[in-house]
Amino acid sequence: MTQTKDPKTAPLKRTPLHELHLELGGKMVPFAGYEMPVQYPMGVLKEHQHTRTKAGLFDVSHMGQCFLNSKTVEHGSIGAHEAIAKAIETLVPGEIQKLKPGRIRYTLLLNDEGGIRDDLMITRPPLINGEDKMGGRLFLVVNAAVKDQDFAYLRERLGDVFDVQVMEGFGLLALQGPMAATILASHAPEVATMPFMSAQSISLADTQVFVSRCGYTGEDGFEISCQEKDTMAIARLLLAHDEVEPIGLGARDSLRLEAGLCLYGHDMDERNSPVEANLGFALGKRRREEGGFAGADRILRELSGGPSILRVGIQPEGRAPAREGVEIQSVDGKTIGQVTSGGFGPTHGAPVAMGYVDAEFSKNGTPVQLMVRGKALPAKVADMPFVPQNYYRG
Repeated sequence: MTQTKDPKTAPLKRTPLHELHLELGGKMVPFAGYEMPVQYPMGVLKEHQHTRTKAGLFDVSHMGQCFLNSKTVEHGSIGAHEAIAKAIETLVPGEIQKLKPGRIRYTLLLNDEGGIRDDLMITRPPLINGEDKMGGRLFLVVNAAVKDQDFAYLRERLGDVFDVQVMEGFGLLALQGPMAATILASHAPEVATMPFMSAQSISLADTQVFVSRCGYTGEDGFEISCQEKDTMAIARLLLAHDEVEPIGLGARDSLRLEAGLCLYGHDMDERNSPVEANLGFALGKRRREEGGFAGADRILRELSGGPSILRVGIQPEGRAPAREGVEIQSVDGKTIGQVTSGGFGPTHGAPVAMGYVDAEFSKNGTPVQLMVRGKALPAKVADMPFVPQNYYRG
């Protein structure tokens, strides 16, 4: 009888930058099956502030990268993109068919009940000399903690006609912050005017890489997909700039929380619909009208009639942060929800949190209270992001 390994006891994986993290004094912790740096000697607070004012380099090589290819449509044919886009649209509510070459769409991988299996980025590769040399295939980046489940789900639902080509042996770096564009453009000038949520191939550290202008901090920035063997050289090239510091998971979390961005498995999961998660922007206009995606009945019903619960921002009063799991109550002591992410916002200068509340309490400014260590602390429902997003708009 074959025994299945317990993922909790399986050896931790390492990214291509593991030795660099140790060299830089990174404090390593388990995260999504990997040994990852939670912080460096600078500390979480200064790493956070440095990313907001200059530029931070994040190792995100633990994320899942794959191509979705057609097994039946001839490469370069007119219908290649349409065929693959229609297929993935059965599982995501985003508008993928109209995605232009070189552009990126944030969307959600859904189960048949309309719950969120994952959130992900889908990129249509740019044209090469005006032609689709990639055969219409799509490039997907999914979350580390559920990437194996995502790939298996895609194969289960689409595998008869489409091939999920997992990009083994690749690294992924994120350069984030207001100086990110200037730094990267000093090596590849063409990135300076790349639109937000676009991607292209560039030459960096004497190798070809795939770079996208997006990120998880609320700041302008780029993600760089490269072969594993080139990851170290590219990281060192960027860290050679005085304005760039390595940033760990701790600051990554506080940055994305201030920016109002979800962490999968915490701020949303398979129980939550996109409407409940307050991610309606990820539902394309045509998709709202036509449906045709997993769980569409529930999602369209919630769009028209409203959800019973909603993810909202929470602004605690005072200085005490409300962490994940804290109970949210109405001012008269009724339990109305739970905090899903919370902590201190260094740029905001105060505690910040997000969580789900009963829809009747979701209006901005609604007073609530948070049960922190047995004490009811005052708070209110608040707008997100807590810190203005500084994405490049051209």
